[in-house]
Amino acid sequence: MSGNTPPTASHSPSATSPSQTQENAPNGADVDRLVLQYLRAKGHNVAEKAFLSEIEGFSSDAQSARPETINAEELVKTLAVFTQDPSRLGDNALKDSSTVLSELSAINPPALQTLISNISSVGSEEILTENPSDKPEGFRELVAWVEGSLDMYRPEFRPILFPIFCHFYLDLIQAGRKDAALQFFATFSPQLEAAHSATLHHLSTLLLPAHVQNDELAQRFRDEKYFIRISRSGFGLLLGWLTEGIGGEAMGAGHGFYGEKGKRGRVAVMQVVNNHLRFDVTSSNSASLPPHTWEESTGLTSSLIPHVNGTRSKIYNPQAFNLSKGELKLGPAPIPEELRAETERVAREKAVLEGVPSTQYDISLARPQILPGMVAPTESDMLPLPPNFKSVDIEREFSAIRDARKRIRLDPTTLHGVDLTSPQASSIRARALPSICAYTLHDVPEGAPCCTFSQDNSLMAAGFSESYIRLWNLKGEKLRGMRSDFSATSIRDSASLRKIKEKKGSSTRKLIGHSGPVYSVDFDPLSGSAAPPKYLLSASADGTSRLWSMDTMTNIVAFRGHENPVWDVKWSPLGTYFATASRDRTARLWSTDRTDCLRIYAGHLGDVDCVRFHPNSLYLATGSSDWTARLWDVQRGLCVRVFLGHQGPVSTLAISPDGRYLASAGEDLAINLWDIGSGKRIKKMTGHTASIYSLAFSAESSLLLSGGADWTLRCWDVKGAGGTPNKRDTSTDSNSPASHKFEETIESTSDMISTFPTKRTPIINVQFTPRNLCLVGGIYQSPDTR
Repeated sequence: MSGNTPPTASHSPSATSPSQTQENAPNGADVDRLVLQYLRAKGHNVAEKAFLSEIEGFSSDAQSARPETINAEELVKTLAVFTQDPSRLGDNALKDSSTVLSELSAINPPALQTLISNISSVGSEEILTENPSDKPEGFRELVAWVEGSLDMYRPEFRPILFPIFCHFYLDLIQAGRKDAALQFFATFSPQLEAAHSATLHHLSTLLLPAHVQNDELAQRFRDEKYFIRISRSGFGLLLGWLTEGIGGEAMGAGHGFYGEKGKRGRVAVMQVVNNHLRFDVTSSNSASLPPHTWEESTGLTSSLIPHVNGTRSKIYNPQAFNLSKGELKLGPAPIPEELRAETERVAREKAVLEGVPSTQYDISLARPQILPGMVAPTESDMLPLPPNFKSVDIEREFSAIRDARKRIRLDPTTLHGVDLTSPQASSIRARALPSICAYTLHDVPEGAPCCTFSQDNSLMAAGFSESYIRLWNLKGEKLRGMRSDFSATSIRDSASLRKIKEKKGSSTRKLIGHSGPVYSVDFDPLSGSAAPPKYLLSASADGTSRLWSMDTMTNIVAFRGHENPVWDVKWSPLGTYFATASRDRTARLWSTDRTDCLRIYAGHLGDVDCVRFHPNSLYLATGSSDWTARLWDVQRGLCVRVFLGHQGPVSTLAISPDGRYLASAGEDLAINLWDIGSGKRIKKMTGHTASIYSLAFSAESSLLLSGGADWTLRCWDVKGAGGTPNKRDTSTDSNSPASHKFEETIESTSDMISTFPTKRTPIINVQFTPRNLCLVGGIYQSPDTR
């Protein structure tokens, strides 16, 4: 390579003497030696190897051996895409290589010198020494090797493909090879679409070097190492292929692994592996672990996991962080002794009046049992509550006992080993599946992002995109608020309170106060199933959460603090406190007696999309657009668990009533079931063909229901083994969204018990009543709706 050596001025042998020729043209071997020394001194190892291999490949015939040269214009056009704008650091001064020469000709010499001095060194060596086809060829060979490997190794090799694909695409874009990058993306992205659709869509929008330099996700790929779990034997096979190109060649692959092109492709893959991947090599046998285990906790994990005890060291494995936080108190919340004694007295009186044994009204029926290995909190651990209990607290506790007596027991284990086509299957399914009552909203062209039901099944509330909330009385009774012309001094007893109610009413009421779409609503749990709720919380795009009185049907308080839309709001199980989730990447704790937030839970790298309280109120779970879920200590405001495993935003969460499990789901079409105590994923459940909007556990924590945008409600066996899909899901309506797109990729896992399809209604909310009746709500989508 002598691109910097100009051609001789004359080709006539008589033009110069032999001595002059020898003086003006140094020996070719000396030039090669000097170039090698220069490259070695500057640390350009890749260029040195490429130059050395080119020298060795020269023919002995000097006339036929012509050095490879690069045109000066091509050199300028190639390097110009790395020129930074001095006035805007991180941006490109010249963004289109095809117009570089015309732009440079319009720049005066001093400015041109400044421009050249700002050329970044990143990637310049690779541009001059690398063939643009190396990356596509290397990735094609890697895919062939992965798919040609043994079945026991294929699940742990497949997670390697995605980060290498991303880095190859970003490298091609940053090198100014837009056409090659688009061709590479179109060729290989379809096989990664099912698991990484959101990231692939984002990468497809990066088309210029400036886009890569200024994009947050692209810079995370550049700056962080992608964490991958792999077995020791699998890691040895990967190293064997990278270094020698052996092992796992797919049928029909020919000699591509062993040729010169295959060697360059493996070098390109090896560069990404060395610089951007971090392997967690385990001693576990590949065949002894479920296939989904290898994809768990993979990704750019270092920025998603908080630092331990204020240290600066990066943590790549979430289990190391979870173990460092110690044991959690996940048992049921204690009941104050005074409240317990009064509730037991009322229960005994009810038993005498009904003529039943007092054991049927035992308060322990309504209290969750402490599971083995779980630690129950004490009263000193609980959030501060009013010191004196009220009559509504006694009614709530007694109604919980009554609900426990009359609850329908759901036992999915009765379906294990049963032929669902047999005549006895229908009676067995009745014991395993819940009764479902679905409420559908019609003629809502503007959309209703949320709905909820009260615990006593008397009220339904829905938030609409047109900034209002609508209430329905599900019992057909009139909703009547208080008149605005009454005097407070006229209220002496309950009878006088009833007199100031509105004379007329209707079964539905509209609540107006927000100035943006309403994204979440939630009734207060203080009365339980004993009486209608007194309050309603709502969250909106206007950045506020509002507290509404169900007595006056008016807004009482507006809670301001978030700087962006509030996506979700949820009451604490004991009332008084509530939590919000926002686009500002934080969740916040509030109290109804204060307008300022009490705690801010910060740490997510994306929107906090959903929040859920643990049943004992000590912990708060959050799901985020950064693909993670976290568990926070409510009082201390610290993150105590990190759950990594989703391949898309987490849009909904549910915590089992026994406090042991966390279920999370979202846009990756998968439901992950986690053990909260250890922070480990128990299993992954698949079957939905569109985004999942809502999750709910049965009262026994044995059944999980999910609703989503695929117009279906699905039932899952929490205690079932699950694992490898065993059948293709055929229950989805053929007209449902994405049913054709995912027809060949989505399979239901064995722990999916049943699917309940709707006509055209996405399920936006799923709830269980205290007696295990399932309530669902959704918005009918007309075929004419665009």
